[in-house]
Amino acid sequence: MKYLTEFRNPELAKKVLQEIEQTVTRPWKIMEVCGGQTHSLVKNGILTVLPKQITMLHGPGCPVCVTPLHLIDKAVYLAMEKEVILCSFGDMVRVPGSDKSLLEAKAAGADVRILYSPLEAVNIAKQNPDREVVFFAVGFETTGPANALSVLHAQKLGLTNYSILTSHVLVPPAISALMEDPEAKIDAFLAAGHVCSIMGYWEYPALAEKYKIPIVVSGFEPLDLLLGILAAVKQLEEGRHEVENQYTRMVRKEGNVEAQKIVNNVFETGDQMWRGIGTIPQSGWHLKKEYRQYDANRKFTIDLEKANENAECIAGDIMKGIKKPYQCPQFGKGCTPQNPLGAPMVSSEGACAAYYNFSNMIEEVEL
Repeated sequence: MKYLTEFRNPELAKKVLQEIEQTVTRPWKIMEVCGGQTHSLVKNGILTVLPKQITMLHGPGCPVCVTPLHLIDKAVYLAMEKEVILCSFGDMVRVPGSDKSLLEAKAAGADVRILYSPLEAVNIAKQNPDREVVFFAVGFETTGPANALSVLHAQKLGLTNYSILTSHVLVPPAISALMEDPEAKIDAFLAAGHVCSIMGYWEYPALAEKYKIPIVVSGFEPLDLLLGILAAVKQLEEGRHEVENQYTRMVRKEGNVEAQKIVNNVFETGDQMWRGIGTIPQSGWHLKKEYRQYDANRKFTIDLEKANENAECIAGDIMKGIKKPYQCPQFGKGCTPQNPLGAPMVSSEGACAAYYNFSNMIEEVEL
């Protein structure tokens, strides 16, 4: 198959679904890592047609959802107190901080701008030499190259008024953390295809061997996900634990080597806080010493390292696959996209938003 429409073909999807039904003989829990995969599973009704033996768990692969609360508070602080031009992707602006979101800060007069690329923020810095410009650099490995390039571009232009507030998180350490969590019961993973298109999947065989779990690199279309689930179920039923690549049209084992070089030039790996989960060792990218003049944390010496989560939000349990969104007492009541208690309800990749917006595509028994 070559074309995107083929991966939405209902007849082909039925054939794969039948093969899944013929293959599975016992209960299995499979976690899709990426929030984009979660939304595809929900909005396409895949959760309602899978055999009852298969439970899909929704992982922490929503970058907005796992961005620490104190970093949102820092972004709001920079915009309101330091009066910087705060640039961000659109998903981040409505995520609640301890006191307010970036959107509320914008409504209060802060200069918050929604962009599609960090390179736009560099251009804004060039056009406003008398203003400090900060880009809220959030994301998994996928957005790393663009954020790194923005730093290199600012350096090339000799800009001293540009910096980034980083919250970069990495998938392999998250898989390790989930497998080490005694409450998380996961039999197999669907790895995020867009992350692997950058980083490849050469890091995954060691994880599959260590934890004896199948890992299948999957895309995002309905047939991608069904084929990924089928591959995982076959491995589980046969007692295998290998890394398979379903997303061959986009992903190679080595990944995008040139993009990796750019990232490795600008960033180094370090411990990272994940909202709702805690600190995961060596799970984040931070600016290297030679680029620290572009680190907003250091540039503005922001001392906001602690923030209390909303006690009524169970986002951590949802992102670890321990609970489903509908098991939260506040789901659809005290927590809605218009009034979110946590990031998974407001992000376009959040599991709670998926269940809320596409509730008609989920079995009534779940709701």
